[in-house]
Amino acid sequence: MLFESLSVAALGVVLVCAVVRPRGLSEAVFAIPPAVFLIASGAISVAHAQEELTRLAPVVGFLAAALVLAKLCDDEGLFRACGTWMAGWALARPRRLLGAVFALASLITAVLSLDATVVLLTPVVFATAARMGTSPRPHSYAGAHLANTASLLLPVSNLTNLLAFTATGLGFTRFALVMLLPWLAAIAVEYAFFRRFFAAGLDAVPTGDAAPERPEMPWFALVTVLATLVGFGVTSVLGVAPAWAAAAGASVLAVRALVRRRTTPAAVVRSAALPFLGFVLALGIVVRAVVDNGLGDALGAILPDGVSFPALLGTAAVAALLANLINNLPAVLALAPLAAPSGPGAVLAVLLGVNIGPNLTYAGSLATLLWRRIAHQHGHDVELGEFSRLGLLTVPFTLLTATFALWVSLRVVL
Repeated sequence: MLFESLSVAALGVVLVCAVVRPRGLSEAVFAIPPAVFLIASGAISVAHAQEELTRLAPVVGFLAAALVLAKLCDDEGLFRACGTWMAGWALARPRRLLGAVFALASLITAVLSLDATVVLLTPVVFATAARMGTSPRPHSYAGAHLANTASLLLPVSNLTNLLAFTATGLGFTRFALVMLLPWLAAIAVEYAFFRRFFAAGLDAVPTGDAAPERPEMPWFALVTVLATLVGFGVTSVLGVAPAWAAAAGASVLAVRALVRRRTTPAAVVRSAALPFLGFVLALGIVVRAVVDNGLGDALGAILPDGVSFPALLGTAAVAALLANLINNLPAVLALAPLAAPSGPGAVLAVLLGVNIGPNLTYAGSLATLLWRRIAHQHGHDVELGEFSRLGLLTVPFTLLTATFALWVSLRVVL
C-alpha cells in the first residue's frame, strides 16, 4: 500500500509540473528526481527500471532525430512555403483555407510528427489568417485537433505511436497500411464537424490582402524528407530500427546547414530537446512503478479481450478516458503491454484512444497544452467552453468511426 501511494503521488507530481512548468523549468527537472526516488525507495526494482529504459531507448533515439529533422526543415523555409501555399490556395476564402490547413497539418503530423504541427505550423497558420483578414479560430483549432488525430498513420507520427509500435510486433509498412483507413476516416469526421461548428466564421468575408504570393519551395529539404520517409519503409523491410533512417535524414540537413553556416553544432543539439527526452525516460520509470503497484491489475480487469468490433471500441474508449485522466503518454505506457496479448489490433485500438481522446480536454496531451501556450503568445485566447464543446462533438464520433475503420482494416490487411 505504501509503494502504491508513493507511485501515484510521484506520477501526480510529474504530470502537474509538466502541465504548469513552474518558473518555466523543463519537465525533466520535475520528473527525474521522483523516478530516482521510486528506485531508491524500492517502489520499482532496479531490474524493472533498467528494463523500461531499455524498452524506451530506441523510441527516445528516434524522437531526437525527428525533432532535429523538423527544426532543420523549418530553418530551410519549408513551413514558410507551406504558409504561402495555403494563402494562394485559399484565394481569400476561409473555407478553402480550412481545407488547406487540414491537408497540410495532416501530412506534416504524419511525416514530421505532431510537434512539427504544433510548434512550427501553428504560427504560420496564425500569420496566414491575419494576412487574409479572417478569424484564426477554426484554422488554429484544426491544427490542435489534427496534431492528435492525424498522428495515427505512421509509427513516427507521435511519441505514443513509437511506444505502441514495439508492442504491436508489426513492421513499419504494415503498421502504416493498417492505420491508413482509420487515419483517413478520423480526418474526414473532424473536417465535417469543423465546417459545421465554425460555419459562421468560415462564411464571413475576409478583410485582408487576397493577392497570393509565389511560394519558394525549399526542394532540398522536401526531397530529404521524402527520402527519409522511403527510408522508414526500407529499414522496416531490413529489420532495422527506423531511428537510423530519421538520423540519416537529420544528418544530411545538418551537414548542409553547418557547411553553409546557417546553424551551429550547439543549435543542432538544442533542437534535439535533450531535457524532454530525459523527461520521457523518467516518466516511463514512474508509470512502470504505478503499473507494478496495482494499476496494471486494475486496468487488466476492465480492458476488453479480443479484436471484435465491440472489444476494439471498448479498448479505445478505456484508452481515451485514461488519456484525459493522466495524459496520453502515461496511458499508452500503461495500456500497450496489457493489450499486447490480444494481438496488434488491440494495441492499435489503444492508440486510437490515446491519440483521438486528448482532443476532449487540455490535459489529454502535452501537444494540446503546448498549442494553447503558442495561441496565447499570438494574442489568441482559447476559451475552455468552446474547446470542450468542440471536443464533445468530435471525439465520440471520430473515435467510433476510426475504430470501425480499424476493425475493417485489420481484416483486409492482416
